[in-house]
Amino acid sequence: MHELPELDNYRALLAEQFAGALITGVEITNVKAFQASEEEIQRDVVGKVLWFVERRGLHLLLHLDNGKRLLLRLGQGAYLYKGSEEDRPDRAAQVKLHFGEIVLYCVGLKSDDLQLLKVLEVEEKLGRFGYDALDKRLTIDRFIAAFAKKRSSIKTALMDQNVISGIGTVYSDEICYAAGLRPDAKIPVFERATWERLYEAMHKILKEAISHGGAGEQPFAAGDALTGGQRNLFQVYDREGQACPQCGGLIEKIEVSGRKAFVCSDCQKDQ
Repeated sequence: MHELPELDNYRALLAEQFAGALITGVEITNVKAFQASEEEIQRDVVGKVLWFVERRGLHLLLHLDNGKRLLLRLGQGAYLYKGSEEDRPDRAAQVKLHFGEIVLYCVGLKSDDLQLLKVLEVEEKLGRFGYDALDKRLTIDRFIAAFAKKRSSIKTALMDQNVISGIGTVYSDEICYAAGLRPDAKIPVFERATWERLYEAMHKILKEAISHGGAGEQPFAAGDALTGGQRNLFQVYDREGQACPQCGGLIEKIEVSGRKAFVCSDCQKDQ
């Protein structure tokens, strides 16, 4: 599943390619993927300008010039591709947004992954989530307070979108490694210095991953050399049996709350 860096990469690419562009048509091959009626799509999407693109946690928000929003969620295996009718992705797209001769292919969408919403409806759906991991309002004190009632492992808590939004199984491992914390370390024992290391590691890891185009497996368009650049730069994620970049010890795969996690037991501790 896409996490914050992958979605921020899409945000930047969509803004660069389509901000200010007119949506000239919409094709839907799976009606369940787009939560809107044909009448609503023709009235509120076709013929409207895409003003700008925003990322909020694990969602993309496409702002239209009529005040409506397209809320997009990209689940496991889903991706976006920009091309022409001739230059199309290998897999079938459930939704195609036409911008003249250029098409934005939305591939791998499942039920209600794309929704047409009013502003208040967006807030109703996203307001329950925690601060975005890179939100400037998320100070160190608010960061610590967000975890105040959690009694789980730090990996599990980092992945809880109601606590902090934008982090999943991949970057939670990378953040824990950068902070010198085991992903199965229990939150209640953390001292303030531990929280400060974690906070700094979160910003460092996510910003670096964004700068490398995230870890998406599919290019956004022909000739896209940025997307996916982070895949070969992970320090521990999916590196079981390989040498730790810091100490040379072996990276292990463990299970945390039913999810795989990767850790160097020599470098990462409980505090």
